[in-house]
Amino acid sequence: MNKVLLIGNLTRDPELSETSGGVAVCHFTVAVTRDFASADGNRETDFFNVTVWRGRAETCGRYLKKGNKVAVMGSLQNRSYDDKDGIRRTATEVIASDVEFLTPKNAAGGGEPFAEEVVAVKKQRPQLTAIEDDDNDLPF
Repeated sequence: MNKVLLIGNLTRDPELSETSGGVAVCHFTVAVTRDFASADGNRETDFFNVTVWRGRAETCGRYLKKGNKVAVMGSLQNRSYDDKDGIRRTATEVIASDVEFLTPKNAAGGGEPFAEEVVAVKKQRPQLTAIEDDDNDLPF
């Protein structure tokens, strides 16, 4: 079984292009901070190259920007190629089957992105009325 789930931030704007056959493809890199700290107390970050195809690629290319938080679901794929010097190289990338946008649409970077939504929810919350404590009607 080959399944990957990553949650992290884009390190740069996505690159949207088309294959020679006209199929949309989008490439971006996601930075994921590790859950644990190293011996010196620092939390290291891993960088994963992600490839998205077709309609999802167009959506990612249109709406994602550097710094956006995303959840990427997909599988790992290894491929080999010869570089410009003729040296055989191997690349590992995530082929995304789904990408969830986790940064709110109205977040303009910095501050509390959910602050406006929290205020709106508090305003919509119904007010509870006081209930009189009348134990005289209870049979016990």
